[in-house]
Amino acid sequence: MSQSANKQITLKEVAEAAGVSVSTASRALAGKAEAYRISRSTERSVQAAAKRLQFQPSLLAKSLRSQRTKLLGVVLPNIANPFFASIAREITLAAEENEFSVLLADSQENGETEVHLVEQLQARQIEGLVVCPVGIQNQHLTKITRQNLPLVLVDRGFAHKDLVTVTSDHREGARVATKLLTDQGHHQIGVLQGLPDTLPNTERLRGYSEELKRCGITFDPTLIAGNHFDESSGYHAAHQLLSAHPEITALFAFSNQNALGALRATAELGRNIPDDLSLIAFDDHPFAAYLAAPLTSVCQDVSQLGRVAASLLMEQIKTGKQPIEKQHRIPVEIINRSSIAKFE
Repeated sequence: MSQSANKQITLKEVAEAAGVSVSTASRALAGKAEAYRISRSTERSVQAAAKRLQFQPSLLAKSLRSQRTKLLGVVLPNIANPFFASIAREITLAAEENEFSVLLADSQENGETEVHLVEQLQARQIEGLVVCPVGIQNQHLTKITRQNLPLVLVDRGFAHKDLVTVTSDHREGARVATKLLTDQGHHQIGVLQGLPDTLPNTERLRGYSEELKRCGITFDPTLIAGNHFDESSGYHAAHQLLSAHPEITALFAFSNQNALGALRATAELGRNIPDDLSLIAFDDHPFAAYLAAPLTSVCQDVSQLGRVAASLLMEQIKTGKQPIEKQHRIPVEIINRSSIAKFE
């Protein structure tokens, strides 16, 4: 059994094995031999001793000396959702490129949990934070900005000028999605919305209503139902709309999870997609192309969302300043599959 399996090897033990002082060993292992005029042979001797003893530097001790933890916090609503998992992956990759580690937390779409997790991460002395907020309250986030902790909001945000935010172009995506339906003759379009008053939901409703107005179709608020971006909301909202408004010929789901709930509801109600009911979703899904009726989707560039958020965070950490441009919109695209049929 190796020596390191029983205990943590200390820098002092490495120094003793190499026959040098602790300070010389520390400088040699830190790559500072030349700066402190440590001979090449001594440097090699220290490195060989560290390797032989399987010495692992203490990250805690290093952070105490440097006043740097090299930790980033990331709070997402549901890390099991492929959308948020992709964002987390891009941020993690960017962090590794900059020699940072990531502490990932799941708020479970709960505002109080989000506040608690943010406080916990701050207690870990993180150097930057990425949050996808779940509610409409932002006091805990504006407080972070006032404390000068680098912060970036991703996917969802608020109408707050001081919060650095990276989101998709929700308004334009919803407008184009609605146009795709109206171009196929659909005038009775039900909406399965997400959490009311959140930025994505508000902007998607705006894009939807603007396109209806452009087509001369009267906006009907009774054709909007739902209270969250999850599957349960999509299921109940679809049941509600299709039962109260059998004249609906198309549904616009504001998230892929809403769409999955709608698929379950339509099956129970005997509505066939796309033969007698068309469906489009905001957000793509890995399985969308493999459904019985492959789902037409507004595809967000999830990788770009994560990359831009990470880039803006690292910029703040390096410069100590917020970027001049705080609101960033990432373009979306329509993936036209076969869940929309022409209505005549």
